[in-house]
Amino acid sequence: MTKIEESSYVLLFHTPRKKWLTKVAWDKKFHTHLGIIDVSSIIGMEYGSAVRTTEGKLIFLMEPTIHDFIMKSERKTQIVYPKDLGYIAARTGLKNGSKVLEVGTGSGALATFMASIVKPEGHIYSFDVNSEFMEIAKRNLEKAGMDKYVTIRQHDPHQGIDVRDADVATVDLGDPWTIVDQVYDTLKGGGAFVAICPTMNQIEKTAAQLKKCGYADIDCVELMIRNMEAREGMTRPSMRMIGHTTYLVFARKVEKLQETAHQPVSEEEEEKEEETGNIEISQ
Repeated sequence: MTKIEESSYVLLFHTPRKKWLTKVAWDKKFHTHLGIIDVSSIIGMEYGSAVRTTEGKLIFLMEPTIHDFIMKSERKTQIVYPKDLGYIAARTGLKNGSKVLEVGTGSGALATFMASIVKPEGHIYSFDVNSEFMEIAKRNLEKAGMDKYVTIRQHDPHQGIDVRDADVATVDLGDPWTIVDQVYDTLKGGGAFVAICPTMNQIEKTAAQLKKCGYADIDCVELMIRNMEAREGMTRPSMRMIGHTTYLVFARKVEKLQETAHQPVSEEEEEKEEETGNIEISQ
């Protein structure tokens, strides 16, 4: 069993909506509206154990996951939420050893998540122009123990990017379509591109630029998640849900060709071709 040590992090859990992430230290008292928790007293206890606050409220001691570090991260920018992070990993094929370019470090939530997957053999190369955001990202990465797998540089990627043969490139800018060409040069053949776009006009401009610049398999999606209130005899959907957080634009780098036959077709055109037998469907 894993024991809680000084300087490690612990998730103080009361309910799914009442939980706190804190660093363990001697003589530390953690104040909550449920009472005070004597943090120093939990040193040597096992994760999964329980303590009580000064008000008698039960608190469970949990080992934090990457999800916990991300959701409790310091931030001055909107973060990429777990529902989107998981799909990004699956859609781009992130794995141990992946080399990743990140344009737009922000608060480091996406870099933290990706580093937890590509480590120990892979690495994230992240670029941003805002020094304040970069310092916050560095603190969040250090807290999650992911800092050694991420290199952050203050640089405008529009001026060029020296990363090459990346497996995946993520773009989190207000104008992602302006960086599509530069990112193309950083990716290996077949490498995955993903843009995080809060608005529809952003995905429209980005998808249009991707079609012009040597990308295929262009796919724009939005993900939503709804919790269920599971109570015996009264199970129902939660009144709250995480709806729109962002749109995601995916693409793959392919050889640049001039022939119009290689341009992506619309969904309506593809369905029409399937109906007329012009597209071979594998069995």
